[in-house]
Order: sequence, then structure tokens, then C-alpha cells
Amino acid sequence: MVKKVKLLDCTLRDGAYINSSKFGVPALKGIIKKMQDADIDIIECGWLKDAPHEEGSSYYHVPSDMEQYLLDYSERYTYVAMIDWDRYDTTALPECNHKSINAVRVVFPRGKAKEGMEIGRKIRDKGYLVYLQAANTLGYSDEELEELAQYANDFKPVALSVVDTFGAMYFDDLKHIVSFLDKRLDPEIQLGFHSHNNKQLSFALTMSFVELLENSERGVIVDASLSGMGRGAGNATTELVANYLNEKQHGNYDMNAILDAIDMYIDGIREKYSWGYSTPYFIAGMYQCHVNNIAYLRKNHRTNARDMRNVISSLGVEERRHYDYDLLEQRYMENQDRQIDDDEVKQQLQKIFRGRKVLLVAPGKSINACEAKVKEFIDNEKPVVIGVNAINTKYSYDYLFFVNHIRYDYAREAYGEVFGKTKKILLSNIHTKAKENEFILNFNRAIKRGWEHFDNAVICALRLLGRLGVDNVALAGFDGFKTMYNESYSDPSLPTLNPDNKWDELNEEIKDMFRDVKLSVGSKMKIEFVTESIFDV
Repeated sequence: MVKKVKLLDCTLRDGAYINSSKFGVPALKGIIKKMQDADIDIIECGWLKDAPHEEGSSYYHVPSDMEQYLLDYSERYTYVAMIDWDRYDTTALPECNHKSINAVRVVFPRGKAKEGMEIGRKIRDKGYLVYLQAANTLGYSDEELEELAQYANDFKPVALSVVDTFGAMYFDDLKHIVSFLDKRLDPEIQLGFHSHNNKQLSFALTMSFVELLENSERGVIVDASLSGMGRGAGNATTELVANYLNEKQHGNYDMNAILDAIDMYIDGIREKYSWGYSTPYFIAGMYQCHVNNIAYLRKNHRTNARDMRNVISSLGVEERRHYDYDLLEQRYMENQDRQIDDDEVKQQLQKIFRGRKVLLVAPGKSINACEAKVKEFIDNEKPVVIGVNAINTKYSYDYLFFVNHIRYDYAREAYGEVFGKTKKILLSNIHTKAKENEFILNFNRAIKRGWEHFDNAVICALRLLGRLGVDNVALAGFDGFKTMYNESYSDPSLPTLNPDNKWDELNEEIKDMFRDVKLSVGSKMKIEFVTESIFDV
């Protein structure tokens, strides 16, 4: 009897997005061997690419490149590599010699099913089994699904997989697609499912997929990866899916071998790289958005969740499914700049600050440790006291200055009484219509681009004060970041704005921005430190 439900492990292929395919020789050999030991039916060994193979990489030019990683080749298993339908020259592919991969998965986008299958024919003519991946199947209309089934019936691949490219599916979406295709596909064609975990539904949908086809005679394939390793929010996890199949679907996968593979090879990778569910990737799933858009906004602008949602939602449906970084930058700038007429506010603040010393009270731990020193400075110097992006209830402020809505909302909710009675200076990226006790200035008055963390609150405050004509500024709590985010702050619950944990790099960048600020204000502004700071150089 042919096994009805098969498990495909795609760690070395989908996981290649995480570490640029550089698993290393021991991990490549070990993961493949452990998947065999676990009796995984289909082992995806990586990608076929139009480039020479580098040792230790799961990108191969020709199948013989991976022979060195197959310690115990067996016809019992299907060894597969994936190609993008239009990114691999199949003339380079030799006849299948059954010493490495014996199958190829061809992934094609919506609207290119016919072309994808034509590539598949060329591959099958060379002796390989062919599996098909219909990327973004959720985006197909019923007419397109009908056409997909017709093309597949003409071609007769081993399997056609439903692919939740953007991690956007709910159960009813999957049910509709599976029911539609199951009724129309040749019964000899297996139906597969590849999911992404943007909505924390990958494993649940994988189980549902299997159960939707329980009464069908059709063969079923489900994809998973060790610890869910894969691009963005990752995939269904091999360990969870294998355990489910063992307990509910008569599977016989060796869980010890799977767990050993995680212990030996995946945990070490996870110490260096991250993947899995996160709020930004939930937003990608929410809008069926290509993860490269999310990665760009995170890397280049440290965009918070609300702004990220606003930027992505401003894109058209088709624009979201691709990535155009120029367009994305334009939409980000439109979202952030929110130009307002702030000339009157600027003049008011110039008048208020004229001839006054300003003390910026940043949220570093030193404002607790050196409270007496800071308060003595305030008593002696009588400065305008401005709280920067945070409230510390030990201090009385003349103004609060906020550069992002996360800290603004946190201060309002956590310290409502102080927040309500204190005047606030805001940038227009938070909102554009002033509420009671608020002064709003254009975002661009306080920022200068060219650094990843260009919107550091103290740096923004200094730039803004310079443009308001302030010539005497003191700093307290501008300490610098420690090895753990909340070790750096007087309020350990202050929301995280720098989630990448690269503290040394962040400190160096702030030093560079601080030097730039001092150069830009020149002799016009005196800057002194009331508390110790790594930036006082």
C-alpha cells in the first residue's frame, strides 16, 4: 500500500534564506542523515542555482555538487532540490544518475503555471521526478485554479503543492482551495501544502490540510522545517508535524532523530540568526505582503508596527506582493513626514527658549543613580527641563519631547497624571493636530538621515534645539546602551525601540551622530554632561 501522507523536510532549502545557505559541511551532512534516520519521506537538500557551488552551501549548480553531503544514499527516500522557474538554466542539468537528488521542485508565481510546467517537462525528460509549487495560491481566482488544475492534469507531476507564500491563509481559505483542486486534479497527482507562520497558524493549517483530504484517495505531502527554520515567520515545524502524524495519522517517524538534529545543528544556527513569528511578519501575512518589504522597513528605518502597517497598507494589492524599494521608501517618507505648517509653533518655542539653558533629561539609569546631582544642577542653573522620550517621576519637567508614538503612548498610559499636566513638544510623525498642551513641529526639523538609527531621541532633541536657536544645553541620562536593553534605562519597562541587540554598533552610531551634531552647531551651542556618558568624548 502506498503511504497516503508524506512529510517533506525543507530545512536546507527554506532555511537557506536565513543563513544565506551557509550551513557548513557538518550540518549539511548531519541534517540529511538525521532526516533519513527519522524516516522522513522527502528530504529537500537545497536549491539549484546558476552559480558555482561553494563548499558547505545548500546552493548547488548541478546535482553532483551535493553527492559529498549524502553519507548514506538510499532509494528509499526522495532527495529533492528546488528551482525558481525562470532562474535556473536547465541545460546545465545532467541526466539523473540516482547518486544525489532524484527529484526537482519547480516553483512558479501566479500567472506562470504553464511556463513552470514547461520547465518541468525539460527536467522530467532528464529522468527526475517533478514536483510543482504554485506560489501564492491564495491569490488565485477560481478561474485561475481551474486553469492550474488543467495544466497539471496535462503535465502530470508527482505532486502539486498549495503554497501560502505570505502566511495569509485562514482555515476557510485553505478549505476552499483544497476542495476545489481535489475535485479537479487527476487522482494520481499528490496534493501538497507549504505554509508560513505569519499568523501563528502554520501548524494548525498543516493539520487541517491533512484532515481535509482524509476521505480522499489522493496522496498528501506536507512541508515542514526543523524548528520552523525559514524566511520571515518561518514554516510549520518538522518536530510538531512529525509528532502529529505519528499520533493521529499512523506515522512512524523517529522523534529522537529529529530532536537530535535540532540539538546538534539548528540550535547553534539559532544563536546567530532569528526567524519565526513576529509582529512585523504578522503584518506581512495580514496584507499578503512580500517579506522583503518588511525586512527593508526594519533594517533601514526600524519602523514600529503601527507605521509599518500604515506604509504597507498604502501599497496596492499587487505592489505588496513584490518589492520595489524606491516605492517603499517614498511611502515611508510620506507616512513619516506628514508636513504641517509649524512656523507659528517654531516662533513660540524660539521665544520661550531664547537666552535659556536647557537640560535634556534622557531615560538612562544614571538619572536614578545621580538623582541628587541632577537636582542640584536644576536648583542652581534654573534650566528649562525637558524629558526626552520618557517620564521619570522623580523629576518635574517643563516640557516632554517625543519622537515616536510608542513612547508617547506608553508615557500617557503609564504616567497619566504627569503626562497630562506637562507641556509636550512632538514631531509630526506622531500626529499632526495638537492636543491640549502640545507643540507640534515637522519631523524633518529634528532629523538628519544617513544613519540607521537617525531618529535617536537625544540626537533629534539636540538638532531641534539648534534650529530653535538654543545655545546652552546640558545632558543627563544620555548614558549609552549596555548589553541588555532594559539594563540601560531608569524605567525597566520602557518599550524596546532597538530590538536587534547590536548594542556596540548602536553606541558607535550614536557617537558618530553626536559628533555630527556638534559640528553642525559649532560654536553656537555649548553642550555639557551632568551625568557620565560614553558619548562625552
